[in-house]
Amino acid sequence: MAQPQPPIPVKLFMAVIYHDDRLLPELRDILQDHFGDIDYTSPAFPFRYAAYYAREMGEPLYRIFYSFRQLIDPAAIREIKLTTNAIEDAMAQQGRRRVNLDPGYIDYGKLVLASMKFNNQKVYLGKGVWADINLLYEKGHFRPLEWTFPDFRESDYEKALLHIRAKYKGQLRVLQKASAD
Repeated sequence: MAQPQPPIPVKLFMAVIYHDDRLLPELRDILQDHFGDIDYTSPAFPFRYAAYYAREMGEPLYRIFYSFRQLIDPAAIREIKLTTNAIEDAMAQQGRRRVNLDPGYIDYGKLVLASMKFNNQKVYLGKGVWADINLLYEKGHFRPLEWTFPDFRESDYEKALLHIRAKYKGQLRVLQKASAD
């Protein structure tokens, strides 16, 4: 019979949709207060799937990725998603969000996003939060799945996501070396 094993830590990242880049310094500070030091900031990418968010946030919209130095237990993504929803609410003005925060993590083989919405492929984590595998890593690239969000399906983000994954792999090597010593 198999025995329970502790999970391998994963790399937390935040996919942020925003309109006004003047919010980013404040957002960075808030995110670091909650999740620790940011160790990577991607370039800003035009967010071309704006209709849903544009009514609330304005246009043009952008997506940026932050990753965090501290590796996390993958189960922590549930509480992280609840925290990011509270951050969105706190930063809102007149009931309108100014940022959309999509926390997720990368491990060796996949990219997982936390979600508050059910869909058939998502796994329930409790407290209204679902885990949604959006990309698989194979042969040096991230591969989309049938349900992958349209913007993650395109290759625009791949260089940034591969950079985050490389940081993660380096951190795991250090952890494995430290535990072997």
